[in-house]
Amino acid sequence: MRKILLLGNPNVGKSVIFARLTGIQVVTSNYPGTTVEYRKGEMCFGGENFEVIDLPGTYSLEPTSKAEEVTYQFLKDTCAQEKDCVIIDILDATNLERNLHLTLDLIDRGFPVVVVLNMCDDLKHRGIALDIQKMEELLGVPVIPACAVTGLGIKLLRERFQEATSRPVQLRSHDELWKAVGVLISHVQNLTHRHHTLRELLEDWSIRPFSGMLTGLAVIYATFKTVRFIGEGLITYLFDPIFNNLYAPLLLKVSSFLKEGTFLHNILIGELLSGKIDFKNSLGLLTTAPYVEFDMVLPYIISFYLVLGLLEDIGYLPRFALLLDAFMHRVGLHGFAIIPVLLGFGCNVPGIMATRVLESKRERFIASTLISIAVPCAALQAMIIKLLGDFGMGPLLIVFAVLSMSWIIIGFILNKILKGYSPELVLEIPSYRWPPLNIIFSKLWMRVKEFIVDAFPLVILGVLFVNLLHTFRFFDSIGKFFEPVMRTFLGLPNEAVFPLLVGFLRKDIAAGLLIPLNLSLKQLIISCVVLAMSFPCIATFIIFLKELGLKYLLAATAIMIAATLLVGGFLNVIL
Repeated sequence: MRKILLLGNPNVGKSVIFARLTGIQVVTSNYPGTTVEYRKGEMCFGGENFEVIDLPGTYSLEPTSKAEEVTYQFLKDTCAQEKDCVIIDILDATNLERNLHLTLDLIDRGFPVVVVLNMCDDLKHRGIALDIQKMEELLGVPVIPACAVTGLGIKLLRERFQEATSRPVQLRSHDELWKAVGVLISHVQNLTHRHHTLRELLEDWSIRPFSGMLTGLAVIYATFKTVRFIGEGLITYLFDPIFNNLYAPLLLKVSSFLKEGTFLHNILIGELLSGKIDFKNSLGLLTTAPYVEFDMVLPYIISFYLVLGLLEDIGYLPRFALLLDAFMHRVGLHGFAIIPVLLGFGCNVPGIMATRVLESKRERFIASTLISIAVPCAALQAMIIKLLGDFGMGPLLIVFAVLSMSWIIIGFILNKILKGYSPELVLEIPSYRWPPLNIIFSKLWMRVKEFIVDAFPLVILGVLFVNLLHTFRFFDSIGKFFEPVMRTFLGLPNEAVFPLLVGFLRKDIAAGLLIPLNLSLKQLIISCVVLAMSFPCIATFIIFLKELGLKYLLAATAIMIAATLLVGGFLNVIL
């Protein structure tokens, strides 16, 4: 199968063009011997299938980072083996000076190139006029004006990409390339005076220190309010009616068939409450397991990933990273580490995987440890809101404030005791753009589907595990073993042991198991903090082990146990 490689600087719209060419169903892979990812998809044109590969963003073919090294090596290896490979070089049409250096380098090295000038819709607003035909003549390769978010130029790109042909190698030195860029720009680009648009004023406002932090706080507040509003709306108007009005009557028929009190009934349905299905407390594989996954957690997963996708594609997250850069250095990271942290609020697994963008193992260890300890996933956030929401915002603020302070203090300590330093942040700041809704919802569907596929089997196992322990009455003996820590140090009843242990399988299930214990408000706050800070779910453990190795996992676990006991004990004293 012939290959099409997508190249370009970071933040030029490669991912959107990739989605336009292939659809959103893609395969993500690691380059052999590294943790750097690239994405693959397929495109059919003229009755022929092509493999489209979206490579990590790069500024030049002289690598300065692991991602750039992977891009260059992949490019060299693939084009050496595949005679018919085509390189689609994607440029930000509003920033040609920066982008053309890579383009000229690709052409000089003889690669078959097609140039795509993305974001052409922005040229008029910025007072930029481009002579596309002249550029094509001077470069000697096809040049396609495009706007990926609207689909402009994608049809033309599909029609002309096969016009790319190899050329004789004619290398120029670094300075000569930049001179050539300047000459080319002078022939094809004309700038005129224009006033700032409202969008550009917002871009400036959100990047300045004072106004930017105000914007950041407002975005965070609006994010959590929106996530809760959408999540609760989905529960009230969609999922609760489905479970209570459609699913419960069906389960009652199954219960009647299985006979209440039998072993199989206890496993599948659980205990009935006054002859009715008790989704929260029955611990059945057909009752509590799907209810926790789809009614208590999934609505908040949907709302969180919807908001996160909007912030990603609008272009706000890089600005937030830049604003936090100075602060993040205090915990041994640079500003871009906030992106994995934000992903961790959706699920710790992609959050830890996203630490691959950080440059050293020291940074990755610090970021992964902080995500595992003090960043509750969306599923756990949903349950914390469920447990404490009826008591008002006060208890919720206490829990999240304690987690935030723990994140800062642990990060500060790790930065002091671990050797090494955090490099400076070099980050492209894209313009604000409203993404097409079909791409937003396609990406949302991918993330939600991945959550369901990965999480539901673990939910089943978790509920089954607790159900069996309850059936065979192991609770009392294990509770007595942990009594000194639970009752004396943390101020929690022995019955809270199992929900906390189940957190190793699924945090949301564990939090749900706290509901029947009738804990006081103080105990609920401590339980939520301890559950959030203690062992992350087994999927996070596996990913941590895979990404960083056993030594780092054991170190993070030791830090986790110590921090959880200290913080939980402290709350027991002061609350």
